[in-house]
Amino acid sequence: MIRRIIEEAIRRARADTPVVLVNGARQTGKTTLVQAIAQETGADYFTLDDAATLGLIAGDPAGFIHGLDGPVVLDEIQKAPMLFPAIKLAVDKDRCPGRFLLTGSANVMTLPRLSESLAGRMEIISLFPFSAGELAGHCEGFLNGLFDGILAKEKPNVLEMNKDIPERLTRGGYPEAVQRNADDRRAAWFAAYVSTVLHRDVRDLIQIEALHALPNLLKLLAARTSGLLNLADVGRDARLPYTTLLRYLSLLETMFLVYRLPAWSRNLGKRLVKAPKIHLVDSGLACHLIGAGAQRLSGDRTLLGRILETFVVSEVRKQISWSNLQVSPYHFRSSTGEEVDVILEKANGDIAAIEVKASATVDASDFAALLMLREQLGTQFRAGVMLYLGDQTISAGDRLWLAPISTLWAP
Repeated sequence: MIRRIIEEAIRRARADTPVVLVNGARQTGKTTLVQAIAQETGADYFTLDDAATLGLIAGDPAGFIHGLDGPVVLDEIQKAPMLFPAIKLAVDKDRCPGRFLLTGSANVMTLPRLSESLAGRMEIISLFPFSAGELAGHCEGFLNGLFDGILAKEKPNVLEMNKDIPERLTRGGYPEAVQRNADDRRAAWFAAYVSTVLHRDVRDLIQIEALHALPNLLKLLAARTSGLLNLADVGRDARLPYTTLLRYLSLLETMFLVYRLPAWSRNLGKRLVKAPKIHLVDSGLACHLIGAGAQRLSGDRTLLGRILETFVVSEVRKQISWSNLQVSPYHFRSSTGEEVDVILEKANGDIAAIEVKASATVDASDFAALLMLREQLGTQFRAGVMLYLGDQTISAGDRLWLAPISTLWAP
């Protein structure tokens, strides 16, 4: 079994917190992970995907929780919102650490009935699809190296690396998709996955009209991945009213299928009004939805660049989930058009920046946006890196680096 780096964070949280929620998309390995923890700790395990268990709990949620003796794992907790008030009462009476380990395939903090019950009473830990480092068998050191100004100086064979990148992007990180080597079998899994999430799981959460519009909206967003989110354009192409589009977009975010990367500005108020970028949560899922295989990515540099940017954003978010740096991700676009793909901001205002280029060649003009940020931020600008498809890690000036894309998942 591939070791999940987030496992240590779960153990630490359970050592001092009564309720720990492992939140993430379906099929990211939550069940496998919490079952292993249950076996290790002796906790009772219940899955709410089981209709009999769910029916029993729905009949008497308070009685079910009251009858528990010792730590318990409750899998797919979003299916039983009636449990949250009972868990709240149990925790208020006894705040023993590690009592409840929950998993959810929907972001419960966006669901009012659930978030009101346990907000402030539990620690939420995100589990994403496999990171590139997890697949390679190690914990990535990219974020710490970036803020410390020390990046791994690997020199992989550039031809082999370039050949591997399209395959890596189309494979993505979902455990089941990673295990399927044949393109047609991987495509079959993605198709079944999307159908299950958008039809069965959505109905478990909310009753909505025009459910058939969700798959089309998801495909439209996949075609726009790594682009600025223009709601008017998306609504027109999806033929959805503005209010319906907002509701459906929030639902896709709740199901961990898409992610809005907010805009960064030194003016905190402007961050709320500037357009975010839209990203699919997994590059393999994005490629499936737009019908792009590795060969197509290799022959279309524009498309490769957009999918590569989504991949980098996804990998950075995974590393943030277990990092002790406590950084927030953004994108940056100036009034004159300069763009930086990823801005990482610490609570103290320190900034690190990442640019992504789907090319093995880079010239001085490619660093214009990073140079502008460095000049504007002064000492708060800790480092900037251009990730590219070349094989050299070199200094590109004061606190600026040029590094291979593989630096992202180096130990």
